[in-house]
Amino acid sequence: MNAPDHPDPQVFVRPADRPLVVALRASLWLIAGLGIIALPFVLILLGSDRPAAIHPLWDFAMGCGFAALTLAIAQFALTGRIKLLTTPFGADIIYLFHRFLSWGVLGLMLTHFGILYIWYEPALGELNPLTARWELTGGRVALVCFAALILSSELRKRIGLEYHGWRVLHIALAVTGTFAALAHVLGVGTYSAMAGSRTLWIGIALVWIGFLVWSRLLRPMVLARNPWRVISNKAERGGVHTLTLRPEGQPLRAWKPGQFAWLTIGHAPWALREHPFTISTAPDRGPEISFSIKPLGDDSERMAKTPPGTLAYVDGPFGTFSIDREATAEGFVMIAGGVGITPILSNLHALQSRDDPRPVILIYANSTLDEAAFREALDAIAQDIDLTIVHVPEEAPEDWQGETGMIDKDLLARHLPDTTHDWPHMLCGPAPMLEAVSKGLTALGVPARRISSEIFDLV
Repeated sequence: MNAPDHPDPQVFVRPADRPLVVALRASLWLIAGLGIIALPFVLILLGSDRPAAIHPLWDFAMGCGFAALTLAIAQFALTGRIKLLTTPFGADIIYLFHRFLSWGVLGLMLTHFGILYIWYEPALGELNPLTARWELTGGRVALVCFAALILSSELRKRIGLEYHGWRVLHIALAVTGTFAALAHVLGVGTYSAMAGSRTLWIGIALVWIGFLVWSRLLRPMVLARNPWRVISNKAERGGVHTLTLRPEGQPLRAWKPGQFAWLTIGHAPWALREHPFTISTAPDRGPEISFSIKPLGDDSERMAKTPPGTLAYVDGPFGTFSIDREATAEGFVMIAGGVGITPILSNLHALQSRDDPRPVILIYANSTLDEAAFREALDAIAQDIDLTIVHVPEEAPEDWQGETGMIDKDLLARHLPDTTHDWPHMLCGPAPMLEAVSKGLTALGVPARRISSEIFDLV
């Protein structure tokens, strides 16, 4: 008897997701980013009308100020959901980079101000904003805004700042701080008064305005023309609710299993009420899509209770946590914690729909066995594909014969033979679990390049 024919996984891989193309595009973006940062310094160094040098320390302070402003404006591109930019890296990685880069921006601003305050205090003029020169006050306003922006983001959950309120505050501080920094650079003059440098900064300011117009006006207009409708709300195990949406305009395009989208429910797309959620269904089952939401505070509790018939808007898809990036893999190891099962479920649905014969080992951790969302759905998938499921409840029932406790190196060793070490290891769950599992896999000899994580807590 002939073996059944299975579609080659390569047929599901788009040209933009092929490894060589991804590496090339990522390299080009990194080179472009470094070039944008270096451009102001090149124009200053090569300018024929460059001011006479004062001291290398002074020039360094000025350079820190220019670099801070350049990176601050680049932040709007990083968070602008530009697919050409996010595709090589993944939107979650871009947002994580944005978060850490913000500290770099603040550090450069503090260095710029600190050097002037310690060694060139007369250049700062008066510190009193009521009597100081406006362009100097603009620089201090920018510094305060960016410091407040970072602190409010890092401490949001500790101080109980509601998500929507934080978003409004975050955008207000970012726009105000960047505008003040631009006014400071253009108003002070000196290096920015050079013909080439001034043209550059005006051009950068126009690009920044373009980002604002796109993200806060044009993109919401596009979303408003393509509404979705919630057609069902199904309660799952573990308090998770699965919302199924039907497009009333254009369906999602270029959608890969495991990706996520920003979802707005019951509000206009201008309302800043959007949240990122994984699309728990696979593209093979479109055009309807599902989002599985666990109430974890803020708007997620409201969204989980959405009644059928509610209007919604979807901005996506984004992300690289997909089997379609691993077409040559011999098998997969997938490790999930709690609601982190959703991107993995989407990938499993795709393997099921495609009748993919490659083996999958799924290790799924929850507080209790009853909390394991989609347990029955996973069992059904295991009837159709080569899927081994290892449940790991933290607290197991009395008659439980399987694993229990936390996922550690020993547990991983019991279920992952050496032959799986070169398989892709796809992780999604709470940050402490991801850190522990990554260390355990590395200790077992799994190469770091074979371990990928989906970061679903972007703020």
